[in-house]
Amino acid sequence: MAATDQSQSQRFLTLTLGQEIFAIDIFSVREILDYAEITRIPQTPEFMRGVVNVRGSAVPVVDLKMKFGLGQVERSLNTRIVIVEIRRDDAVSVMGALADSVKEVLELETDRIDPPPRMGAAVRADFIRGIGKHAERFILILDVDKVFSTDEVQDMSQFFGEGPSAGSVSAPSAGDEDFFR
Repeated sequence: MAATDQSQSQRFLTLTLGQEIFAIDIFSVREILDYAEITRIPQTPEFMRGVVNVRGSAVPVVDLKMKFGLGQVERSLNTRIVIVEIRRDDAVSVMGALADSVKEVLELETDRIDPPPRMGAAVRADFIRGIGKHAERFILILDVDKVFSTDEVQDMSQFFGEGPSAGSVSAPSAGDEDFFR
């Protein structure tokens, strides 16, 4: 039975921010978009690049590179916006994550994923779910729900009426079903 546990694996979408490779659980990813025009929203944090039009809906976009203090994503042929679903309480919000590039869907054996290292109270690494090892490189596995859990991001999603409210439910709405067609 121990052999069965060791053979379990998880699938991740890998993306780059500068020279670093990050991964997001594939089940959090709704879709991947080519870079599109982002409309800046005044008086939002710098890492909140603005909103992008996704099938008629305004979806907030976060520059992950800026959020992590690695600089700013510069537009190129490889720049992508990864649309992710964030779960808060009983509600599901949709956010865009701006990345330098998207690499591949990668399957990692669970025994190749280590817990995040403890780096002391001065370093905030609670958004890292683990560190995977693949092809002699380390891949930082992000916890999407924690990356997008800051007050600023919650405020932005509520600005667009996506935040949790008394009437929020986890089932997709009729408009969400159009995303999958």
